[in-house]
Amino acid sequence: MTNLELEKTALQVRKGIIEGVYHAASGHPGGSLSAADLFTYLYNEELNIDPKDPKKEDRDRFVLSKGHCAPGLYSALANRGFFPVEDLKTLRHVGSYLQGHPCVQETPGIDASSGSLGQGISVAAGMAMSAKVQNKNYRVYTLLGDGEIEEGQVWEAAMFAGFRKLDNLCVIIDNNGLQIDGKIEDVNSPYPIREKFEAFNFYVIEIDGHNFDQIRSAFTEAREMKGKPTAIIMKTVKGKGISFMENQAGWHGKAPNADEYKQAMKELQDAEDQLCQK
Repeated sequence: MTNLELEKTALQVRKGIIEGVYHAASGHPGGSLSAADLFTYLYNEELNIDPKDPKKEDRDRFVLSKGHCAPGLYSALANRGFFPVEDLKTLRHVGSYLQGHPCVQETPGIDASSGSLGQGISVAAGMAMSAKVQNKNYRVYTLLGDGEIEEGQVWEAAMFAGFRKLDNLCVIIDNNGLQIDGKIEDVNSPYPIREKFEAFNFYVIEIDGHNFDQIRSAFTEAREMKGKPTAIIMKTVKGKGISFMENQAGWHGKAPNADEYKQAMKELQDAEDQLCQK
């Protein structure tokens, strides 16, 4: 995909996020929107996957460690063809296969159930180690929130991954600077993030998580790195793409009302119309 095509797809992913949390009347739009460009790139460019065969043996694996941002992952999967986009409106509904956190038993394209913060990177490291032991070529990716890395288990997993030289593992940090209680630097600062991962023998790349050139370059570097796992630290904007949600901690876990939903969808449509003129 060209960058323009990725930008257009990312807008569709953002629309799906808003549709889901609005019709659920609950959910987590802020961190889903900050990671929307990352989800778009992963599922349309980076991952070796097949929507027609979600469980193919040699597929790359993705673990959403910050599982509450499932609306973003579901929207990316739907727009990639794993299930109908229309089903995003059933998010969190009773009987829906799209619940508030990813469930590997229920949802096509999900490789691991997640939601308890800090655990996803351990699962991903285990998957990467399994690939090494079995001489498999698939790669493993996991997305963590910057507030999530305040969890101690994250660093136990990082210690293991670095020590085992899991160069088939790519850990991505969504560094939007906000968590449910406010600024991460005020709650329990995880900074400096780069130096922490480097201390655990990671190769670290820092990027603008909304710039597809930088995203593309980072994943190329990660694939070429041998002997070390890679950590990609993405500087992002929480609520990216919706003016009244951007950089607002209050939108971490709140659904828009009817008026807010209309405004959000209008802003995304306006942005799409501008892209179509390019």
